[in-house]
Amino acid sequence: MSYVSPEVRPKFETLSIELKNLILERDVQINTIHDLINVLEDIVNEG
Repeated sequence: MSYVSPEVRPKFETLSIELKNLILERDVQINTIHDLINVLEDIVNEG
């Protein structure tokens, strides 16, 4: 189950619903903004 820390959640919430769903489907732990950036980079590289 994915987790987004309270510190990162405001940035996470600015993303589109589709992008948020893609991130949450990955079963990731996002504790810092760098974790979020890394997941977004992975999505871009796969696309």
